[in-house]
Amino acid sequence: MHLEGIHHITMITGDAPGNVDFYTRVLGLRMVAKTVNQDDPTVYHLFYADEQGSPGTEMTFFEYPGARPGRAGAGMVHTLISRVASEAALDFWAERLAAEGVATERDGDRLRFADPEGLGHELAVDAGAELHSAEHPRIPAEHALGGLIGVRAYSVDETGSRRVLEDVLGATPVAPSTWELRGDERAATITFERAPAAGIPGAGTVHHVAWGTTQAEHPRWLERLAERGVRSTPVIDRHYFHSIYFREPGGVLYEIADDGPGFTVDLPLDQLGSKVILPPWLESDREAIEARLTPLPDPRASWTTA
Repeated sequence: MHLEGIHHITMITGDAPGNVDFYTRVLGLRMVAKTVNQDDPTVYHLFYADEQGSPGTEMTFFEYPGARPGRAGAGMVHTLISRVASEAALDFWAERLAAEGVATERDGDRLRFADPEGLGHELAVDAGAELHSAEHPRIPAEHALGGLIGVRAYSVDETGSRRVLEDVLGATPVAPSTWELRGDERAATITFERAPAAGIPGAGTVHHVAWGTTQAEHPRWLERLAERGVRSTPVIDRHYFHSIYFREPGGVLYEIADDGPGFTVDLPLDQLGSKVILPPWLESDREAIEARLTPLPDPRASWTTA
């Protein structure tokens, strides 16, 4: 039983319109779901991914309008690592981000930058790997972001973090303070670093990292966590997938999410992200929920051919 790398990563934003603009127009991801936080239906939950909304490509955000800026610290993920196909792709992104006023830092086959709220990103060349990307009129397919392949986090208990990763989740050490979770379809790494300061949750910070599994194996992970003495939530129906949450000893909130039924449970593939969708148990409250949300047009509605 192995985890399929990263399923999704969920962050916090204080500015949904600005967030949509950066992640769809600038980074070229597709908004595949515009819904609400099921634990707090007064706020958005926005999903960005590849063209099909595939696990392993999803960056998601809870919007708390006007949320104060956060700061990554102990027990928090601080950087998301995405795959690109080549050094030429890094050149493309350095130029594109500079045109948007986004500072970048090149380090060999990696390019680092932050989103407008300070969330760290890193693009890493993964030559030969299959890209799972979204279509965008101004981003060549060969340069598009091709899926999530890792995170960097600050831990206060690396020994405990290692124990959970290796003994519970089946991760393999691949470099100092770095572990890989590899399944049949995908793989991703997590690297722990010394925390520079205490963290402050808020806009531009990571809420949790979700590791992927299949629908068939998902219940077995709940059993495994219990057998290894890890306290977790029960399986929670998130409409698009099913989730188990627990906090590892270093402080990072983990989720184990399965691969079904996916985003087309609500809308056909060509309409994903075009309107607010709600799980069935919230549908009767649609009018009140939508009245609280900032209108967000379909970001593809105004597309023109490059």
